[in-house]
Amino acid sequence: MPFCMKCLQCVPQRWIIAVMGFFAFFNAYTLRVCLSIAVTQMVVLRKDTNKESLDETCPEFGENPLKNTTITAAVRSGGTFEWSEYTQGIILSSFYWGYVITHIPGGLLAHKVGPKYTLGFGILITAILTVITPTAIQWGDAQALITVRFLMGLCEGVIQPAMSCLLSQWIPPQERSVIGSSVYVGIRFGIVISSVISGLIMGKSSGNWPSIFHLFGAIGIVWFVFWMILAYNSPREHPFITEKEKSYLNAHMSSHTHENPAPFPWKRALTSRPFLALIVMQSGQDWCSYTIMSDLPKYMHSVLKLPVYLNGYASSMHQIGSWLFCMLMSWLSDWLVAKDHATITTVRKMNTAISSLGPGCLLVAAMYAGCNVAAAITLITIGLTLTGSAVPGIKVNVLDLSPNYAGTLMGISNGIGAVTGVLAPYTVGVLATNQTLSEWRLIFWIVAGVSLATTLNFLFNASGEVQDWNDPTVRKSKKTKKAGAEEDVNLLTIKENN
Repeated sequence: MPFCMKCLQCVPQRWIIAVMGFFAFFNAYTLRVCLSIAVTQMVVLRKDTNKESLDETCPEFGENPLKNTTITAAVRSGGTFEWSEYTQGIILSSFYWGYVITHIPGGLLAHKVGPKYTLGFGILITAILTVITPTAIQWGDAQALITVRFLMGLCEGVIQPAMSCLLSQWIPPQERSVIGSSVYVGIRFGIVISSVISGLIMGKSSGNWPSIFHLFGAIGIVWFVFWMILAYNSPREHPFITEKEKSYLNAHMSSHTHENPAPFPWKRALTSRPFLALIVMQSGQDWCSYTIMSDLPKYMHSVLKLPVYLNGYASSMHQIGSWLFCMLMSWLSDWLVAKDHATITTVRKMNTAISSLGPGCLLVAAMYAGCNVAAAITLITIGLTLTGSAVPGIKVNVLDLSPNYAGTLMGISNGIGAVTGVLAPYTVGVLATNQTLSEWRLIFWIVAGVSLATTLNFLFNASGEVQDWNDPTVRKSKKTKKAGAEEDVNLLTIKENN
């Protein structure tokens, strides 16, 4: 056995999978999010003339607030593309047009050919498309960018379903919150690094924006090489996993995870109250997430007037807080379940409520901080820090409901939720045409309302227990019992008639 393989054997292979999964999400989100910062410097930013500043616009960063004065503002920063707020909304949402389409096929494909190849090639092709993005824009302007982003969405749509399929084969229930959270925080770090590095690159010159796409695309391609070497679909396929770890995983997962499960039970799953509650909750949280991910940099730039080098920090600093909060709540959740202080259902509902209601309230409060930049950013950062508990809340819930079909369930729930990735940026583009405080207050009141409604539904209908339709033998047994009962009734009826 090669020396490097012997070294890797010293580490539990499920943690190798977790580390590679972390960087999979890291790359997926750097590739997705880098445009949100870049677009603030790519476009020619114009402000409406003769606009009252009171309660509508903030002064340039570092200036004293102006009150009751009339401003005639021209172009503030030096991009080269004449894209309206509406066009920018279409550009930012075009990724999700493709993203929605491939979720369910991605889950089915991961179960059929394996999550390793489904996820790996999804990120590889996205990385290649990211590298060619600047060339496409120069060649075909907004129309070409929309096309490239749509194709990127098609490729990234398979990633979360494939990841759920992979984790369902590698993570035992008692480690699900901690290891699952360790993987999903790659999303947070991807957003942080993408936002900060993009801000630093363009802080030197707004003309540097093509370098952002080249850098993150290249990192994604390098990751793919390591992924193909180190990742495997399941412990059964892994060539150098220790027998001790393989036995441990088999002992804790064999009862609910099968190598060749029956076809996906569409009717049972789509009429399951816990799964339907998860779909609705996923959609509610995605509305908030995609609004923040796509348009928070624009709010920081156009409303609070932060320079681009500070925009990257301000738009992403909450990701560090949410990561720490995610790990804290993940550890607490596993501890509560292990000590029988709470059920899995209880900790999933608790985490989901915190991650949804807290941010909704604090985002609205931030809008009423007006042009007090410090107060607004503080409230936004605290609010979005609380979203970290979504990972031990709804993100791992598909693994609870059905380990056998986790990839397909994630494809359905995340795919339906991703529709909000189309609607949220488009809504911002329509409602915030002038990028004023009052327009953004309306946007975040919508976020708060959606969060409240979907959370209440989740609290009443969610579950953290394995559903009976997960196990084909249970389903077959129930059918047999039902048939036997019907036969007994028929025999009894015949005897009575005789």
